[in-house]
Amino acid sequence: MEMEYRQVHMNHTSHLLELEEHMYPLVDVERPNTFRNLFPYDEVPKIAFNDRIVPHHMPHQIWITDTTFRDGQQSRAPYTTEQIVTIYDYLHKLGGPHGLIRAYRGYRYPQVTSWIRASKKDFELVKSMGMRETGILVSCSDYHIFYKMHMTRRQAMEHYLTIVKECLEMGISPRCHLEDITRADIYGYVIPFCLELMKLRDQYGIPIKVRACDTMGYGVNYPGAVIPRSVPGIIYGLMVHSGVPSELIEWHGHNDFYKAVSNSTTAWLYGASGVNCSLFGIGER
Repeated sequence: MEMEYRQVHMNHTSHLLELEEHMYPLVDVERPNTFRNLFPYDEVPKIAFNDRIVPHHMPHQIWITDTTFRDGQQSRAPYTTEQIVTIYDYLHKLGGPHGLIRAYRGYRYPQVTSWIRASKKDFELVKSMGMRETGILVSCSDYHIFYKMHMTRRQAMEHYLTIVKECLEMGISPRCHLEDITRADIYGYVIPFCLELMKLRDQYGIPIKVRACDTMGYGVNYPGAVIPRSVPGIIYGLMVHSGVPSELIEWHGHNDFYKAVSNSTTAWLYGASGVNCSLFGIGER
């Protein structure tokens, strides 16, 4: 009988040989898993522990990606054109010559990217604007897949991958926004989906970023907390079991429970290179 050998590679952070395990198929379910044991509708959300500790994995480089002109405008009146231009000037000065976001005003940094829903109509806008990178909303919790998208997990995955492939065919780099990840089935859906994204990345030779969105602010940084609320557990799963490199992982933390800063720094510590921020402390909720 032929034996299957999994890949052994050197981890240049820990300087240890590691065995890669990329064996997480999609778990398609008939009913949504809404984690009612953690999120009962008549009580406050619960934090459970299983004392499974994942290692720190501080990336070689970390950075901030700005979301002022998307998330920052969801809690206030829209910025005027003059205000937007002025804030871009501020971001350029703050980020310096080695920033990460390209702008319109002749700057190399910051860089402008777009944000769309996973629809062909929205994608047409990206093509018409000549964007080199776009964010794509790929909601990943069963709350969103079943109740908002009215799809099964498999249908949602196939739908998202179709839009991602269209981006790649046009040479556009996708940034996949895993909305509501702290209420999602991490190993039953998120990891299998990200494995497919990394296969497309290898096939097309174009970076595919993964943005972990704590849409409800339910993420916690406590060691030994269970997923999907564990920030270390989410980042570890994306990096180790989905094979997403640190430079392609972003953390997008909301501040409903005042943990956006601590969760963001935790995401850095455990392997995410990028953290989303909004200038002047203005953001969602």
